[in-house]
Amino acid sequence: MNTLIKHLAGNRLFKSDFDYHLVRATMIFIFLMFGYQKWFEYEAETLKPFISNGPLIFWMYAVFGIRGASCFLGASEWLFAALMLWGFWNRKAGILGALGCLFAMIGTVTIIPFMPDGWDAAAGFPAMKGNVAFLMKDLVLLAASFYLLKQDVVRVARSADERGEGREVDEYSDRAAGKVAAV
Repeated sequence: MNTLIKHLAGNRLFKSDFDYHLVRATMIFIFLMFGYQKWFEYEAETLKPFISNGPLIFWMYAVFGIRGASCFLGASEWLFAALMLWGFWNRKAGILGALGCLFAMIGTVTIIPFMPDGWDAAAGFPAMKGNVAFLMKDLVLLAASFYLLKQDVVRVARSADERGEGREVDEYSDRAAGKVAAV
């Protein structure tokens, strides 16, 4: 086992940002595909039990209607995918995309406890069925969104520190604190 670990640890793939790029590309693909589906009537109908029982998204039907809510979600998912794609070149855009994905996943994960008939009556909790089982994937997408957000925030902050932007803010704060102390 130690030999395997040493071999993997020395592998260029494990020393690179491959995981970060793979997660970003996968999230872009998922949001493009899920966003695409939302433009069709069958998907708008399929979303009814999800949106109706979502404690954070139930209001969408009153505001947009059934088809409009589906299209709004689809457009939002495409926007988040575009921002994440732009995030390959612009970390600040990546932050916005990851935040959008994070909020989208929070919106869907919070449906889980409220989904009617989500747990098998015969087997009881935690035996999932139907829509709850489908929503469980969003826990992983929530984690992936947070991972991308963290990576981009850290990279933007590190880049700002390397350019000296962080020091300028600290120097300004020190000067302001000195003026307050002098008064």
